[in-house]
Amino acid sequence: MMNKRAIVLLSGGIDSATTCAVASSEGFSVYALTFQYGQRHACEVEAARRIASHLRVPHHLIYDLDAKIFARSALISGIPVPKGRNETEMQREIPVTYVPARNTVFLSLALAWAEVMEIPHIFIGVNAVDYSGYPDCRPSFIEAFEKMANLAIKAAVEGKMRIKIHTPLIHLTKGEIIRQGYKLGIDFGLTHSCYDPSPEGFACGECDSCLLRKKGFREAGIPDPTRYVR
Repeated sequence: MMNKRAIVLLSGGIDSATTCAVASSEGFSVYALTFQYGQRHACEVEAARRIASHLRVPHHLIYDLDAKIFARSALISGIPVPKGRNETEMQREIPVTYVPARNTVFLSLALAWAEVMEIPHIFIGVNAVDYSGYPDCRPSFIEAFEKMANLAIKAAVEGKMRIKIHTPLIHLTKGEIIRQGYKLGIDFGLTHSCYDPSPEGFACGECDSCLLRKKGFREAGIPDPTRYVR
């Protein structure tokens, strides 16, 4: 039973909520980990709280990081968030919403918690199909991190534990992810995706994340419960 525990990175969006539900459906006792790092869409942290409660996650840690280390991103600074881009434009170059080494940092902290708690499984909702071109969402990155993790920690070097990074959504479209989450009972009205929400927490409807979310619900044939500005 000790090995049926998993750390799940829970941001508050569709992908992480579905990943959390997948881990639970596979029999893992979930230790959810959410980061507050000065993001302009900090309402996603509240979404993560809602999802953790909705999925009855037994353990949920919200960890504060200094925003200064991520400051060269439109999600942290005053750099405008791109709006109205098509999929070709999204994939053409790494956008200014890229947060420097974010998944590397998040996975590294999850790895530290995993070693302390003697938990060999880490789940992350990265996706290499419908995404904004971030390099730390690719299978090659995950494979490299898992290899590094098992070279880096005392428990692995001593042969007491081997770290496994689970990416159940990495090859799915956003529509497929939404259908899977829906089957697992997720209320997507609790999630948040927008990079540039209004002060009231309404989604802008035009940033890359909003456009991919809309596309996903259309493809899934499921009504979009998102509250948009217009």
